[in-house]
Amino acid sequence: MIRILLAEDQTMMRGALALLLGLEPDMEIVAQVAGGDEVVAAALDARPDVALLDIEMPGRGGLEAAADLRERVPGCRVVILTTFGRPGYLRRAMEAGAYGFLVKDGPVEELAATIRRVLAGERVIDPALAAAALSAGPSPLTDRERDVLTVAGDGATIADIAARLHLSESTVRNYLSSAIGKTRTRNRVEAARLARHNGWL
Repeated sequence: MIRILLAEDQTMMRGALALLLGLEPDMEIVAQVAGGDEVVAAALDARPDVALLDIEMPGRGGLEAAADLRERVPGCRVVILTTFGRPGYLRRAMEAGAYGFLVKDGPVEELAATIRRVLAGERVIDPALAAAALSAGPSPLTDRERDVLTVAGDGATIADIAARLHLSESTVRNYLSSAIGKTRTRNRVEAARLARHNGWL
C-alpha cells in the first residue's frame, strides 16, 4: 500500500481528497493535517511514502513544509497540490525538493497516477504550468527583497517593516526601491502584488 499524508487547510477539500484516494486499491491515507506546521510531526509519526501538500496553509506554507520534509523525512516524496498555478510557485517547489506539482482542478485519476509515478522516482509537473514557468524565468528578487515585500504587502509602514525584520529604515527603503525597479512597478504595493501574482512571495 502507498501510505499518504494529506496537508490541506480546507476541511471539505481534505475530506474529499481522503475519500477519493482511499478508494484507490493501492493507497491508504495515514495522516491528515490542516496546517503546514503540523506536517513534519505527522510525517515522523506516520512515515508516509508520499505527502500531498497545499501551498497556502496556516502556520507554514506547503513550500516551507516540503523543504522541512526533505531534511527531516527524506524518504517521503512530496507532491504540491494547489489552486494557485503560478510559475514562481513551481520553481520554488522544485527547489524545495518536490517531485510533483499539480493544480487542484485536475481529475482525481491524474492525481492517483501522479502519486504512483512520483513513488517510482519520476518528477510530474502540470504541462501548462511547466511551459509558463520556463517562459517566465526565475524570480529577480533576492531573499531579503522578498521578505521586505511580503511585509510591505500587508500595508506595513517603513518603520513597521524595519522593526519586524530587524533592519534599519534606510535599508528597508533600499530593498523596496530595488524590488520596485526589478519588478518595473510604480510603488511597493504594486511590486508586492506583482510578486505575489507570479508566485515569488
